[in-house]
Amino acid sequence: MSFTNELLNTVLREAGREVSRKEFLNLAGRGLAVGVAAGTLASCQDKSGAASGGTAAATVPTTGTPASQVDAATTYTAPDGQKIPSSEAVSPPAKVPADVEKPIELEAWKSDVDPQSGPTPTPLPPDRRVGYALVGLGHLTLEELLPAFGECKKSKPVALVSGSPEKLKKVAAQYGIKPESCYSYENYEKLKDNPEVQAIYIVLPNSMHAEYVIRGAQTGKHILCEKPMATSPEECQAMIDACNKAKVKLMIAYRIQYEPYNRQVRDMIRDKKYGEVQYIQAQNSQSSANPDHWRHKKALAGGGALPDIGLYCLNTSRFLLGTEPTEVFAYSYSTPGNPLFKEVEEMMSFQLRFPNGVVVDNITHYNTHDSRFYRVNTQRGWLHLNNAYAYTGQQLQTSHAEGKARMENHITIPSKNQFAAEMDHFSECILDNKKPHTPGEEGLQDHRIMAAIYQSAREGRPVKLTPVQGTDVFRGPEPKEA
Repeated sequence: MSFTNELLNTVLREAGREVSRKEFLNLAGRGLAVGVAAGTLASCQDKSGAASGGTAAATVPTTGTPASQVDAATTYTAPDGQKIPSSEAVSPPAKVPADVEKPIELEAWKSDVDPQSGPTPTPLPPDRRVGYALVGLGHLTLEELLPAFGECKKSKPVALVSGSPEKLKKVAAQYGIKPESCYSYENYEKLKDNPEVQAIYIVLPNSMHAEYVIRGAQTGKHILCEKPMATSPEECQAMIDACNKAKVKLMIAYRIQYEPYNRQVRDMIRDKKYGEVQYIQAQNSQSSANPDHWRHKKALAGGGALPDIGLYCLNTSRFLLGTEPTEVFAYSYSTPGNPLFKEVEEMMSFQLRFPNGVVVDNITHYNTHDSRFYRVNTQRGWLHLNNAYAYTGQQLQTSHAEGKARMENHITIPSKNQFAAEMDHFSECILDNKKPHTPGEEGLQDHRIMAAIYQSAREGRPVKLTPVQGTDVFRGPEPKEA
């Protein structure tokens, strides 16, 4: 039945005849219908080829059956003999491109007064996706990254690296990783011999980033590294140099730059939706509890609230504005006697002065209920993004005046898994051989600025930064998908 329906649809489309399926089958009978359809289709193809000089035109085939041609006067007989009204087993009309990376275009059904659906997902077949080795099986890998691969279109996990054999065995079984694709930190270099691995994702304490990026580059695999990039500008430069020498790509996992709401705000700022930006207020705070966690050990983390979560305020401000700050002024504080903050700062408040007089006022704290937002204040309105730096739950609100009315709008756009988006962008860069949007140079610039912030907090004075001319100087091409 399905073969006859599909073939008939093709014949009717090619021949332009308006006749129902029921009429056609009644006239010709199913067996004859197939033969007639095949002959007619061949004739149509011959005519099409002759008209175009012997080569059929490249078109997107349309399949399916319009609702007006569906025979609903059928019944289904249940196992107990009961007859239930039904209809023919048909598929609604759709355009189906041959290219696996182009979306299927389904039959329209929404009016333009409602938000439109996005294109249908276009995941690459598994054998064409970029294979990742994840280095480190801590919170981020287990709670966010491995689950995010289920929403990836171009990426897949194929190898694991950990210092815990027990975790390796269990996680590999959960995600279908081959036992021979599980590695320790000691035999990490053996990734070089695994053809399934094209990219390495470094998800380790900050002090280990430089070593494992450099060792990873020597395997010839491309490197995606968590933020902060390292613990100093000097380490960042060594990582960049190692990847350049090995001719592999290096990307820093600034997920915010791939998150749709933050990108929406960036576009509204650049388009001057409400005029020029005047100043920005940003906050990223959370509460810590375990003094033995690596984030509270300076040798492992490099710092406290600033490089861990304050970095989001810093990097996102640079991303939104597209320009680079010229001066910083900072103040740091840690509660005396609190074991959480014996080695790293509890709080950092810092201002960034940008060209044209724009000031960004930031505060980051390790000892408050979580609060993650920024507000962009412009000449004619403001944009406020709540949960701006969170994994989910972004809420965008804008305000402006129209005559006597104060207009406050809540903007809702389709969300996307931030980790899937960033990994798929890196895979896209590998497949298309292009520079990542957030390369090592982007991470290095943040570390230069953070070094100046720490200096300002120590010395109690503003610190000038090396001027940088241009827009998005440290970033690569835009991702294909936001």
